[in-house]
Formats: sequence, structure tokens, C-alpha cells
Amino acid sequence: MHRRAMMAACMGAAQMALPAWAGTVAEPLRIGLTPVILADQLAFLTRWSGYLSDKMGAQVRFVARESYQSVLDLLFGGQVDAAWICGFPYVRFQTSLSLLNVPLYQGAPSYQAYLIRSRAASVAINSWADLAGKVLAYSDPLSNSGWLVAQVQLAQAGMSPKDLRRSFFAYGHSNVAEAVAAGLAQAGSIDGYVWETMKKQGMNAIEQTHVVWKSESFGFPPIVTLKNANHPALPVLQKTLNEMAGDVKGQELLRALNLSGFTPGAASLFDSIRKQAKTILVSGV
Repeated sequence: MHRRAMMAACMGAAQMALPAWAGTVAEPLRIGLTPVILADQLAFLTRWSGYLSDKMGAQVRFVARESYQSVLDLLFGGQVDAAWICGFPYVRFQTSLSLLNVPLYQGAPSYQAYLIRSRAASVAINSWADLAGKVLAYSDPLSNSGWLVAQVQLAQAGMSPKDLRRSFFAYGHSNVAEAVAAGLAQAGSIDGYVWETMKKQGMNAIEQTHVVWKSESFGFPPIVTLKNANHPALPVLQKTLNEMAGDVKGQELLRALNLSGFTPGAASLFDSIRKQAKTILVSGV
């Protein structure tokens, strides 16, 4: 009897030490995202999911897709529990989405959009007005820095997309840089964080491109959930991401992403994107 009582006490103590949701999670926590800017994407996502799984005590899986729309389809279809998207789709679908985390880049939850051109371009491009008759590479139809900003800047330069010789979507900011470097486009609308991270990683495409314009600051692409999301591990995911900068392994992963950390963020971070979106969507672009 004495031994059985001790065993029961030990089991009770072990149960108390587990998270409240432990043992109730039948399915892994799934996070949708577009390709990260790393040559070893699969290996990195495996390390990151392993880190989060160990910290949280629940299995975490990343699900990569090529476009923001594909990631959103997974989220709205219940095939992922959270998604790392852009600020533009966040403000477009904000009535259905909740912020979970916002990454910190150089210590702040913000970034800039860049206009880049090829260093080998025979015709000088020094501003948006110089794009008349040129080929422009976009990143994604739901990208702030890779589409929305370009529409606003073209309009402010007294131009429309019809004034371009051609434009196309590269689906991925790194692909925009590659397209401009390869001469497939004479200029590209790109996420400044991505360009700077590619530069830091010594990627060849950056050596062939030049930044000609930088935008104001925008809220950094956030991690979101559906407003009615009920996966019991989501609050723990939020806490774990926010605490990544506090341990050695977390810092190593953040350095690979060229990020400082994560914060819960606030909807007001995306006010400038919201203002741009209203302008462009009302104009029917």
C-alpha cells in the first residue's frame, strides 16, 4: 500500500508538471509559410520544428507553399493552424484573422520595400518614373513590398502598370532578385529584409542588383491564426516564439533567419499597409 501510494504521488506530480493541454493534442501543430530565404530550407525547417517541438512538448510541422494565396487556402481550409503571411493579406482578411507573433528585424517589428535594378542594365533606372517601357518583376499578388507598394509608387509617379513594357510574378522575393540579376527583368519590387538577408548570406544575385529606392517602414510579415482557432498548443507556440531570443539554440535559429526575435505585435503596426490597400483597391488596380 505504501509503495502504491508513492507511485500515485509521483504520477500526480509528473502530471502537474505537464502543460494543461498535454495529452489532449492528437494532431501536430501545423504552420504554413512561403519558402524561407535559405539555401538549406528543408534542413532549417527541420531544425526549427524540432526546436519548437522540444520546447512546447507537442509536435510542430511546417508546411511550405509557393504563394501567399496557397498558404491562406491551407489556413482557411483548416489544413494548417497558423500561417506566416504578409501584412497585405493580413489587412485584407483581418476580420477573420488574429495576430499570433510579429518577427523583429534589427530589433523592430518592421521592414522596408525596395526597388532594385540590374547593375548591368543598359538603361539607367533611378526612380519609379524611369520604369516606363521597362520589365518589372513582382513577388506575389498578395505581397505588400512585392506588389502593393509598386502600385502605389507607380501611381504617384503618374504611371499605371500599363506603362510598363511587361511585368510578371516571380513568386518569392529571392526569385525577384534572381530574375533581375539574370536580366529577365530590368527592375524588381522586393522585400528589403529579404534583399539584405541575401546580401548577408553572400548570394550571387545580390552582387548583380542595386537598390535605387527604399520605402517607409511597414509592419513585418506576421504569423496569424484564424479568429476561431482552437488548437490548444497555439498559446504555447506564441510564448515559445517570443522567448526564442532567450536561449542559445533559439538565437542560432534567429541568426539564420536574420531576425532579432518575435513579439505579440499589434494591428496598428499595419496601418500604413492598410492605408495603401484602401487606396489601390478603391482605384480598382
